[in-house]
Amino acid sequence: MQLMWVSGPTGRVRKISITLRTVSIAIGIFAAFLIAVGGILHFVGLRIAIEARPEIARAMGGVLTQAEQDKIEDSYKERLQLIQEKLQSTTDEIVQIQKLKDRFMEMATPSAVKSQIPGGNAKGGPLKLVSQKKNNDADLIAALDESLQDVSSFKKSVEEINALWAKQLAWLNTLPTGTPVKGSYNLSSGYGLRIDPFTQAMAKHEGLDFAAPVGTPIIASANGVISRAGWDSQYGNVVEINHAEGFKTRYAHASQLLVRTGQTVKKGDVIAKVGNTGRSSGPHLHYEVIRAGAHINPANMMPRPH
Repeated sequence: MQLMWVSGPTGRVRKISITLRTVSIAIGIFAAFLIAVGGILHFVGLRIAIEARPEIARAMGGVLTQAEQDKIEDSYKERLQLIQEKLQSTTDEIVQIQKLKDRFMEMATPSAVKSQIPGGNAKGGPLKLVSQKKNNDADLIAALDESLQDVSSFKKSVEEINALWAKQLAWLNTLPTGTPVKGSYNLSSGYGLRIDPFTQAMAKHEGLDFAAPVGTPIIASANGVISRAGWDSQYGNVVEINHAEGFKTRYAHASQLLVRTGQTVKKGDVIAKVGNTGRSSGPHLHYEVIRAGAHINPANMMPRPH
């Protein structure tokens, strides 16, 4: 097949032979051109989508912009930082709880059984590792958020336990459970019936006698308010403290008083010094515990002595 046409002022006849081979070459060249144009358009369109519409870019090529990648990584870092901070804070709370528990046990547990209190150090057991799963970005963020929520809930529980321990410790500090002498002493006379050292007759002894050198510190056995601080013909220099739950303590035969009526004291505060004043046969502290007007054996309120 031939195509013929006339061109130019001279009327020169031009002709082209159209064969199967020339048609195939032309179609190939045109197809290659279309492929090249399509590739260029796809590349340019993808670049525009990456910058302008990242969601279209993900749909087209499954890619992320650097800005989006940085944003996701910042989101990871932010959540991990929050988890780390909450875990550290929770660890601090647990340490505080342990300290409060130790103080509570020290105050409330007889010394004879303190050595039997179980410790908190792990000794062994089967190894069970925490399982981890590979997630995509959305799943990982959701997992981090869930972990953050779990840590927050656990931290809240720990804070509640800590508050409870602190409340119990504060309450225990208001009860006369402490030893009233700071330093070495001997229990020279117990609670109940005894031979009176002056009359040599049977008499009722309503407290404990702590024999100690003159000047040994006498300390408050609980938080309270001084209700009496002065001289008594029987008790000599005496201090009385009102505590919570209707308790009162009495400290007698002191050589020196260091508090005044109406003063607030805390457990362990030095309130007087051991002496030999009043109806006393030697340097000692006579210590009484009273509740609602009735005497209680102080030994039942204190940890066993060492």
